[in-house]
Amino acid sequence: MLPDMNKIVEIVRDVALTEIMPRFGTLLAHEIRSKTHPNDLVTEADIQAELQLTRHLTRLLPGSVVVGEEGVHHDKSIFGRLSQEAPVWVLDPVDGTNNFAHGRTSFGVIVALVKKGVTVAGCIHDPVKNITITAEAGAGAWRDGQRLKVATPVPLAQMAASLGSRECHALGLRIHHLVRFASAAQDYLALIQGEVHFAQYHHLMPWDHAAGVLMHTEAGGFNAMMDGEPYRPVESDGGVLLAPDRASWKMLRPLM
Repeated sequence: MLPDMNKIVEIVRDVALTEIMPRFGTLLAHEIRSKTHPNDLVTEADIQAELQLTRHLTRLLPGSVVVGEEGVHHDKSIFGRLSQEAPVWVLDPVDGTNNFAHGRTSFGVIVALVKKGVTVAGCIHDPVKNITITAEAGAGAWRDGQRLKVATPVPLAQMAASLGSRECHALGLRIHHLVRFASAAQDYLALIQGEVHFAQYHHLMPWDHAAGVLMHTEAGGFNAMMDGEPYRPVESDGGVLLAPDRASWKMLRPLM
């Protein structure tokens, strides 16, 4: 059985309220650090939020473990937990850290629950707009009691999309609108609420995509790896394409 989704949401919202939002726009210089390069930032909000999410979520589901973005940065072996038997909470405590650190509002909290390599539940929370979307495998994607549906399929020229730089050059002038949130959390919120038609990603860290891909599926969308295989959160190579339906995916795939 899965933990009560309402309790997961309560934990996520509480951590955002106590650890993230008080630091938004108030970070001191020593509370922002670079990791692998100058634009790959971590803040005190990321660190403290991951610690609190870990504490509360593992207590909610005894025997579970955590794969968090900040934990993996310090110990790459943690990534291997995704292939083990124990249920895994996959955490991105502040997705869009660069935005957060510079006072921009495009960020969010992403939490997924993975069992035996399959995402079974997910939650994405926007602390600024106080929007929370949840999904459980086979049960739909929801916001405030309302079941969500991805955008209706339309011709390419009418589509909105979130794309990487190389796809922008190829498709930017052929679509109606291009969004660049610099946050997977915000991309998925837009996809699942029908504001964006498609998105494509090359770098598949599970804390960025495990929850969102499940939610997209549960909202009626079609997604797959670029080779046509299903997305799995244990993978980090390749690319994934998300579209309103299978026909749209097949139309878009050769254009990527």
